[in-house]
Amino acid sequence: MKKQLIVLLVIAVSLGFGQYKGGTTSAQFLKIGVGSRATGMGEAYVAMSQDASGLYWNPAGIAQAQGGEIMFQRNNWIADVAINYVGVIMPLYGLGTVGVSITSLTMDDMPVTTELKPNGTGEEFTASDLAMQLTLARALTDRFSIGFNAKYIQQSIWHSTASAVAFDVGTLFRTQFKDMRLGMSISNYGSGMTMSGRDGLVRYDPAPGMEGNNDAIPVDYSMDTWDLPLIFRVGVAMDVLELGVSKLTVAVDAIHPNDNYESINLGAEFNILDKYFLRTGWKSPFVETNTSLAASDLERREEGLTFGAGIDLPLFGSGSGLRFDYAYADFGRLNNVQRFNLSLYF
Repeated sequence: MKKQLIVLLVIAVSLGFGQYKGGTTSAQFLKIGVGSRATGMGEAYVAMSQDASGLYWNPAGIAQAQGGEIMFQRNNWIADVAINYVGVIMPLYGLGTVGVSITSLTMDDMPVTTELKPNGTGEEFTASDLAMQLTLARALTDRFSIGFNAKYIQQSIWHSTASAVAFDVGTLFRTQFKDMRLGMSISNYGSGMTMSGRDGLVRYDPAPGMEGNNDAIPVDYSMDTWDLPLIFRVGVAMDVLELGVSKLTVAVDAIHPNDNYESINLGAEFNILDKYFLRTGWKSPFVETNTSLAASDLERREEGLTFGAGIDLPLFGSGSGLRFDYAYADFGRLNNVQRFNLSLYF
């Protein structure tokens, strides 16, 4: 176990963490968390991810799932953007646990405007993001598991697209002390993204003041390549209170991205009779996002307190059932985001 943790830490350091590069990475939708349970716990979830949402947080977690699961999530994000997620996990004898997931971000059509036609040209455009993921996780011992993701990422806006391939790796270790779990993951290690398409094709006049020259030379703009939002997470979760078949679990995650400040997420879940669940969390507390400003002018993180609830409805007494989860996340000046998801486990 120690060797695996050391290897992941060395990889994280070698990837260039520790520098603030806000606004310099592509595919920002990859930083939007998945699952109402995780959101309700303030996204302190890297050591809790034993369901289909673990395909996002820590692929190693699905190796410790009790069976198969299908999860659906749709929620309205900020500025009328919609996020959809479908994840499926399935244990396969002799191989481990496999999973597939699709995450999409969509928006309504918007009018095309120019300097000369600020009210619109009569055309419309849209933008969308897509991530498709394949996962394999194995339990190497009865307490330690490891998992890997391979994902295809695409971003589109009007007639231009960019794509990339990325990989995630995660580990999860379950101790004998109050069922304490230690999780670690590195997400979105892969190629950069470069936009291309006919939106970059223009007509150019190299000598606008000269008569007789070609004033419509075809030009293709050269686009920059942008890195993916690489994220290193390490977390711990532990059952701190047990009352018969009910228990209180707390979790803490430390997050180190390659394009923003480090932060800590805090979360708790109260499990009542393995059927009803109450959750709360605090995302990125104590973070000062611009230390070059005066204390009274510090930029404020919009994300903060979160709350959630869930209910588990067994079906036919055969180890299968439905799980409904809800989460509320405060976004400060951007109001709030509410999420719902439905899971079928079997």
